[in-house]
Amino acid sequence: MSLRPSSSASRRSFLAAGAATAAHVWVPRSVKGYNAEEVIARLAPSSPMGVGVSKWELDTPALCVDLDRFEANIAKMQAALKRNQLDSRPHAKTHKCAPIAKLQLAAGAIGICAAKVSEAEALMEQGIDKICMTTSNLAPSKIRRAMQLRRKSKDFIQAVDYEPNARDLSEAAKAAGVVADVVIDVAVGTRSGIPAGDGALALAKLVDSLPNLKLRGLLSYDGGAQHITGFATRKERTLKNIEENVRTFEAMKKAGLNTEIFSGGGTGTYNIQHLVPGFTDVQVGSYIFMDMQYLAIGGEDGDPVYRDFASSLTVMATVVNNRFPGRLTTDAGAKALTLNLPHAGVSGEPGMDYNAGSDEFGTITFTEAKKSYQMGDRLELIAPHCDPVVNEYDHIYGIRKDRVEVVWPVTARGHSQ
Repeated sequence: MSLRPSSSASRRSFLAAGAATAAHVWVPRSVKGYNAEEVIARLAPSSPMGVGVSKWELDTPALCVDLDRFEANIAKMQAALKRNQLDSRPHAKTHKCAPIAKLQLAAGAIGICAAKVSEAEALMEQGIDKICMTTSNLAPSKIRRAMQLRRKSKDFIQAVDYEPNARDLSEAAKAAGVVADVVIDVAVGTRSGIPAGDGALALAKLVDSLPNLKLRGLLSYDGGAQHITGFATRKERTLKNIEENVRTFEAMKKAGLNTEIFSGGGTGTYNIQHLVPGFTDVQVGSYIFMDMQYLAIGGEDGDPVYRDFASSLTVMATVVNNRFPGRLTTDAGAKALTLNLPHAGVSGEPGMDYNAGSDEFGTITFTEAKKSYQMGDRLELIAPHCDPVVNEYDHIYGIRKDRVEVVWPVTARGHSQ
């Protein structure tokens, strides 16, 4: 179909028609075809299928969340933390989705964590203003961007674990005309943060003395403890790992420093953190979705499967080859699931082993299946690790009673700076 005006069309009618269509797409009035909205929709990348569609009809691979399980997970976490007199400060790196963050805040979360400044920017653009950045910003450009977030929201908090960085933050805050709220990232393990002890206390005192910074407390996230297998071992190591951080917290408090925030922990230790003296809130993330990594850590009741929260997130895949005995191929490989260890789970088929080692294809091997699968049949997969999987998709389909009830954009997809 040509987009050029016919010889009989006047220049005035041509311009009028062009101005009436969005995105400067002009469709001749004399030609029957797609209207402007339909053209734009077809040009838009990765346009989602709509509300009311059966999940079994979604184009695959498709990222889906069972809304009943998802909502139950949020309610259960809030109730558990309330019983233990702790707050939740959920980590958005799990879902990267502003609508989900809003649901968590509405359920009682005191704020949302963000891993990167670009992630925080994307969420704040969608109205999420109670954000704690758990990663320090060292680059001058990122520091400036963080201060712009602080200008937009008085509830924006950022982490620091390095004395020169604290001075840079104070100078940038002054230039931005704000006083920036800061927490000290005190290391549990060796990944990030300043080691607990005298150095952390000295940094806290420095922050407290700088004119354009306001000390709010400390973060102490033990990422290594979250996936320790066996509850008894997980509990013992979690409490042992954080002993020095508790002493740092108590030293800060004794020195008259602000310790209103003592935050950390996660989905694997949510029911342990209340045993840490002074702890205020838990940075839970994966509990809303769950994945194969978490299912393997075991529950407090001794069950080898961690059943505290239901698996709500799945990747819908299509069988594209069934021609070989004991073997199926699907359209969901490494690009759909990101990690291959542990292997993805196949919902309803415990005897199947799913290998996502190929970029575009997943390979299922089995000796016995509960049904016979034909080419074109759909399968639901439980992701190895939910956080990076979500980052591969533009949309999350919210499913209830096997039909799409809502389509959520992955607001901060790819925002990893």
